[in-house]
Amino acid sequence: MSELDIKQERKYGDEQIIKKEWREQMRLRPGMWIGGVGDGSSPDDGIYVLLKEVIDNSIDEYMMGYGKSINITIEEGTVTVRDFGRGIPLNSVVDASSQLYTGAKYESEAFITSIGLNGVGIKAVNALSTNFKIASYRDGQGKEAEFSKAELIRESDIFSTTEKNGTIVTFTPDNQIFVNYAFQEEIIRTKLKNYAYLNSGLAIYCNGEKFQSKNGLADLLNENITTEPLYPIIHLKGESIEMVLTHVNQYGEEFYSFVNGQYTKDGGTHQSVFRETISRVIKEFYNRNFEYSDIRSGMAAAISIKIQSPDFANQTKTKMVSRDMGPEGPTVVKFIGDFIKRELDNYLHKNPETADILLKKIIESEKERKAIAGVTKLARERAKKASINNKKLRDCRVHLNDFKNNDKENTAIFITEGDSASGSITKSRNPNLQAVFSLRGKPLNSFGLTKKIVYENEEFNLLQAALNIEDGIEGLRYNKVIIATDADVDGMHIRLLIITFFLQFFPDLIKKNHVYILQTPLFRVRNKQKTLYCYSEEERKAAIREIGKNPEITRFKGLGEISPDEFRNFIGEDMRLDPVKMKKEDLIKEMLEFYMGKNTSDRQNFIIENLVIEEDLAS
Repeated sequence: MSELDIKQERKYGDEQIIKKEWREQMRLRPGMWIGGVGDGSSPDDGIYVLLKEVIDNSIDEYMMGYGKSINITIEEGTVTVRDFGRGIPLNSVVDASSQLYTGAKYESEAFITSIGLNGVGIKAVNALSTNFKIASYRDGQGKEAEFSKAELIRESDIFSTTEKNGTIVTFTPDNQIFVNYAFQEEIIRTKLKNYAYLNSGLAIYCNGEKFQSKNGLADLLNENITTEPLYPIIHLKGESIEMVLTHVNQYGEEFYSFVNGQYTKDGGTHQSVFRETISRVIKEFYNRNFEYSDIRSGMAAAISIKIQSPDFANQTKTKMVSRDMGPEGPTVVKFIGDFIKRELDNYLHKNPETADILLKKIIESEKERKAIAGVTKLARERAKKASINNKKLRDCRVHLNDFKNNDKENTAIFITEGDSASGSITKSRNPNLQAVFSLRGKPLNSFGLTKKIVYENEEFNLLQAALNIEDGIEGLRYNKVIIATDADVDGMHIRLLIITFFLQFFPDLIKKNHVYILQTPLFRVRNKQKTLYCYSEEERKAAIREIGKNPEITRFKGLGEISPDEFRNFIGEDMRLDPVKMKKEDLIKEMLEFYMGKNTSDRQNFIIENLVIEEDLAS
C-alpha cells in the first residue's frame, strides 16, 4: 500500500468526531478521575477514593459546624455513609448526584474550607457504581434517588419524615471496573483514624467500631511513631493551622501533612514550607550553624492547615500545589512561616528541658554525619559513576529522556536477586513504568549498624541512589518498592534482610506504604485445554479439582524457573502484592533485635513453634 493509500485510509472528518457523555468517559477511563483502579489491596486503589469522596462531603458538614457523628457500614462490598449535617437541598438531590460540575462549593460561604471544590467527586462514585442511592433529610422533609452507573432509576417526591437532618449515601462499586475488589479493614481503619485526628470531637462509627480523637495531631503522631519520643510532643495550634513535633532515635524523617482534612501523602507546598521553616527556626533558636539534615534526623512531625479553594496536583488530592491561603490572605509560605517562627520559638524558650534534649539529639546527628563525611563523599561519587552505566538498575522510561509521561503514581521498582530472576522480570516488565534492581547474593544484615554502612556497602549505596532516598523519601523515584525473591528459605531470608535495611535507615518508606512483597505462583496446574497458576496449597487443590484427571503439576522452586512469557501474567494489572506494614506496637528496635539480633535460641524456638510442614504435592 502506497503512502497516498495509507493517508486516504486514515480518514479524519466529521464522522470521526465522537461525543461521549461524561459518565461514559468516566467509566472508559476511570484513572483520570480516581487514580488507580485496583482490587482494594493497596490504600491508593479506586474503591477507597470512592469511599473518600462520600466521606469528604460529610466531613465538610462537620467542619462547617453541622453534625457531630458519621455512621458507616461496609457489607459485602456495599458502603453506606450517614451524616447528620444540613442535608442536600431537596430540589437539588438528583442534580448534585448526577450533573457534572454541579455543587455548592465553588463560590459559596456555605463551604469556606471544604475538601472538594470541583463538583466531580460524588458524581464519579455514582458513575462507577452499579448501584447508587442517596437520601437527604432537611427539617422534617426528605427526598430519595436511585441510580445505576449514573443513570437515574428512581426519584421520589419530597415526603414528610422523622429522620434527623443529614444525608445517606449507599453505593456498590462496579465489579467490572474494580475486578474482584474487596475493602480491606486495616486500610479503612487507617483512613478513618486520620479523619478523626483531623477533626477532634467528631465520632465516626464503622461496622460497630468507634473512631474519635481528643488530642488531634498529637494522637496521630503517638499512633504512628514506632520508637518512644525523646521529649514530649510539641503541640501548637492557631487559627487554620495545627502542628506537632518530636524526635525519636531513628534515621530519616517522618512527616504527615493535611489540607482541609485531606491527607496529602505526597506532600506539596505546605509540607515543604513546614520542613524548611522548622529547621530554620530551630537553627536560629540555638544560634548554631547546624545542617538542616542534622536537625531533621529522627524528626517526626505533622501539620494541618485550612485554606480557601485549595489546588491539588491531581483528582485524588494527594499533593497540594496552592501558593495562597485565600483570595485576600497571605501566601502559604508566610502563613506557616510566621506561625512556626512565633509559636515554636516561644515554646522552646518556655520549655528549656525539651530544648536541651533536642539540642543533644542534633549534636549526636551532626557528630555521626561528620564521622562518615569522607566515606559519604566517595560513596556518592561511586553511585554517580555507577548510575551512568548501572548494570544493577534497569530503569523505566518515566525516568529516562525518551518517555515524557511522568506517571509517578504507577511506577514501581522490583528488587530481586540472581541473574535468572532478574532477567525474567526485566523481559516481562512494563518498561515505561517498572524498573528492576538486581542484588548480588544476600545483602548484609544491617541491624545495629550505623548509617556509615549504607555508604560503605556497594549494594546498599547503589540501592539508596536508585531510589533517591538519601535525603528522605520526598525524592522517592518509584511509588511502589517491590521485593521479588524466591518463596524458599533463602528467598525469605533475603526478603527479611532488605526489610531490615529499610527499617533501620529508612523506616518512613514502610510507614508510608511504599514497600511490598511480590506474590508469585507456587504451582502451575494444566492440561491441554487449560492452565491455572496457584499461589497456595488451597488454590492448587482447587485447580486439580477443576481440571480433572491426570493434570500436569509443576512446583516453581524459584523465580528463575518461570519463563518471561509466564512472568508477564504476574507483574501486570493482576499483580498480587502484600504490603509491608507496621503497627504502633511494632517497636522497630525490639522487633529487629528479635528477628535479626543475636538471640539465637529465642528465635529458634519461635521458628519451631510456628513451623508449617508442606503437604505432599500429590495429595
